[in-house]
Amino acid sequence: MKLLITGFSPFGGESVNPSYETARGLPDRIGPFDLIKAEIPTSFSRSFAVLRPLIQTHKPDAVMLLGQAGGRTAITPERVAINVMDASRPDNDGESPKDVPIDPLGPAAYFSTLPIKEMEKAMLSAGIPAAISNTAGTYVCNYLMYQALHFLQKEGGCVPCGFIHVPFIPEQAKGKDAFSLPLPQLIAGIQAAISAL
Repeated sequence: MKLLITGFSPFGGESVNPSYETARGLPDRIGPFDLIKAEIPTSFSRSFAVLRPLIQTHKPDAVMLLGQAGGRTAITPERVAINVMDASRPDNDGESPKDVPIDPLGPAAYFSTLPIKEMEKAMLSAGIPAAISNTAGTYVCNYLMYQALHFLQKEGGCVPCGFIHVPFIPEQAKGKDAFSLPLPQLIAGIQAAISAL
């Protein structure tokens, strides 16, 4: 079986994005899954353009998207993606859409099809701070989650897919008075989440 797991490129002046560092730090195989790891640009126009061919080429049995949520105090599986782009800062291409639908003809929202409660429980059992989040925001993370679920639904809806936000790593939190988790803990947490699939 194949699991496609992605993280984003650095953005907002950061030199690193813990989501991709976590994805690439995972073992190549976890349980029944061979992992396919990819970095996604932090860009409204390019993120799904990179993800879609990865799904089409590899035909994964599950898709797990990771993103950075600086300021959060736990690893947070997202419950829902909403059909809106409303950027509080420009993406890496300088785009900053305001109150624009992702797909004018699409549904208002898509719920994660990953077992988010089981993933939360597995991470907590491993001693990693974890909590369900009910908002993926309105930036590129939410955009990519919505687009991925929309695409997979149109393709038959049988591939579990969802999004998990991770907090800062310590080197990002310096001078920000922000919560952080060491990268090995993020990797251990996502590995536990994958074990729940």
